[in-house]
Amino acid sequence: MENPLQSPAPAPPVRPRRPFPLPPLLRRVLLVLLVAGGVLGAVLLAPPVERPAVRAPAPAPGPGPGRAALTALSAGAPASPPGLTALIAERERHLRAQPRDARAWAVLGVAYVERGRRTADGADYTRAEAALSTSLRLRPEGNVRALEGLAALANERRDFAAARSWGEKALRVEPGRWTAYALLIDAFLGLGDHEAAQEALDELLRRHRSPAVMAKAAAVYWSRGWREDAAAQLSDAAASAASPVERAAYLEQAGRIAFERGNLREALRYFDTALRLDPGLRTAEAGRGRTLAALGRTAEALTAYRRALAQQPRPEHLLELGELYQSLGRRQEAAAQYALLRTRIRHSAAAGVDEELVLGRFEADHGDPESAVRRLRAEWRRQPGTAVADALAWALHRAGRDQEALTFARRATETAGGGGVRNALYAYHRGMIERSLGRPGPARRHLERALRTNPCFSPLAVPEAQAALAELGEPPVTGAPGDVTGR
Repeated sequence: MENPLQSPAPAPPVRPRRPFPLPPLLRRVLLVLLVAGGVLGAVLLAPPVERPAVRAPAPAPGPGPGRAALTALSAGAPASPPGLTALIAERERHLRAQPRDARAWAVLGVAYVERGRRTADGADYTRAEAALSTSLRLRPEGNVRALEGLAALANERRDFAAARSWGEKALRVEPGRWTAYALLIDAFLGLGDHEAAQEALDELLRRHRSPAVMAKAAAVYWSRGWREDAAAQLSDAAASAASPVERAAYLEQAGRIAFERGNLREALRYFDTALRLDPGLRTAEAGRGRTLAALGRTAEALTAYRRALAQQPRPEHLLELGELYQSLGRRQEAAAQYALLRTRIRHSAAAGVDEELVLGRFEADHGDPESAVRRLRAEWRRQPGTAVADALAWALHRAGRDQEALTFARRATETAGGGGVRNALYAYHRGMIERSLGRPGPARRHLERALRTNPCFSPLAVPEAQAALAELGEPPVTGAPGDVTGR
């Protein structure tokens, strides 16, 4: 039996093998192949050689709010705050890596303009100007996106002459570009050139149809006094809007038109629906406050105004709230709003925003009418729009210059002067000016028109209009007034 612990027998020794002799020629071939293989291996294993980077265009945001915001802005539609935040963050991140991407700078600038419009924060307009100017410097030729962005920025700053110039430059780069026509319409309306606005709209409608274009058509129709057509366009725009934020914007615009027509409950319904769709739409909140005040629901109106101003302190809304407080006899609170208005206008002016129209209106009624005349006369020279004509007329009246005031009041209220819009405040101003000039017939007619257009157009002016009409009394039963034409 074999002992398992016993060591195994030693293995036989292994004899080394003798190398197979190679002919000299074959040895030389193998040596060459070995050297070549070593060089190839070194090349394959070596780190890659750095080449100059090829600058790629900014990638579009991935699926999500940033992509939705970019799509909305490209279509001339409003974008949501989360979408704007995402889009701005993405473009800023990209530009830190690719600072010479002109297109990304243009998109960033347009996004800043839209955010500034929503928040009334002038700092965003300053950022937008820097981004768009950088884009234009990097690509001075053919940069239509930067040109349109600068037109949009100028419109938001109420520099309508500059907006017209940038919009026309965009059209020279790309004739027929529909978004440029949309921007030019805002500029022409601000400049009081209603014929040019209508021509631009006609061209726009030939080239493109969308909810944004319907809303633009509504603005032109309203400026010409076609109230039903304007309301119909906004109804269609809201019905076909691509997003809740876009639909809310058109409903807010419809609410303003309904208020101007004196349809208060309809206006409130529009504003409420807009806020449900877009809770951050502060212009709808201010419109809600305006309408609630007209309905006599004062406590709710004050709450709505405060909510609107907490996040978006627009000077025109500060003026409205101050006048509401004043109508309630709460003069100290009114004075506080007026002080905030002055502060806000200074901040806006520092960011390049023209608030002379609002400041002129404020000074005419609550400050220095002579200062209002100087400011509004200069504004009229810069951009003679309908709203400026009305404000200057009223400032001249408050400064005791009624004959000159009537000239501008006519421009604001007569179709021949471009003032086709049916606005209760404009009619009230003209009626009061005519009353001061001793023209009872036209005064009565325009004061009645104001109250018929919107019986609750202003908490301060409506009682004044009613008192003036009572003082003027009924028209004479026989005989036609000598100034029946109002001239």
